[in-house]
Amino acid sequence: MRVTSGSDWRDSIPFETPLLLADIAPGGPARCVACGVAADPLERDRLWVVKHRHPNDHGGFVRFYCADHAPAAAATVAGPAPDAVRAKRAATPRAPRAPRPTPVAERPRPVCPDCFVEVPPTGRCGVCGTMVA
Repeated sequence: MRVTSGSDWRDSIPFETPLLLADIAPGGPARCVACGVAADPLERDRLWVVKHRHPNDHGGFVRFYCADHAPAAAATVAGPAPDAVRAKRAATPRAPRAPRPTPVAERPRPVCPDCFVEVPPTGRCGVCGTMVA
């Protein structure tokens, strides 16, 4: 069985980017998630939609915000620029790596000449009882 996500209007929204809800999806009035259910619904041209990342769902989740509660743009949420991260890594000295352990070569185990099975460390074949040196 192959599990796939459905296709709907939320798939086209970029993560952590506030967009005007009226431009994204038509519909009736909705509430701001931060204002709560006690607040009156607002028209879609007064609400912002933001798709947030979710640790257990690769599609994320969508929330509506009024102008007072709209989060900052993705540039401030995303973190430092990649160039700043590369510069920090280059400036940070690396600890020397520990040498890799060398593999130990196994010595060949004795085989019974009559039964052609491996002989245990006692030297006596478990099948026929022959003593192997």
